[in-house]
Amino acid sequence: MILDHEAIYKAYSDCVRIDDSVGAFKADGSQISLVQSDIDSARVTLDAEALAVKYKTDRTTNGSTTYDTIGNQLGMLYDDIIAGKVDATGSFAIHNKAVKDANPKPS
Repeated sequence: MILDHEAIYKAYSDCVRIDDSVGAFKADGSQISLVQSDIDSARVTLDAEALAVKYKTDRTTNGSTTYDTIGNQLGMLYDDIIAGKVDATGSFAIHNKAVKDANPKPS
């Protein structure tokens, strides 16, 4: 049996150890009586928390449009300063807007 460790730790704050073949345990070694509905509820909460911040990883590593490297962004910003385009028409602003539009923050 494979247990959902992350959800068990979320559902049972006193859990310090999980053994897939035996169960979950408190610090004093006593076994925790696992209730599947509590684990399922914790999994729903964990999934919702992950979804709320997913846009951050989409913008940096997982998305179809991601931020360029810091060095390249600083280069864009420098070029925009020299060109007098430190506004929404500069390459830095256009690049960052494209990433944010492609990976919007959930409302």
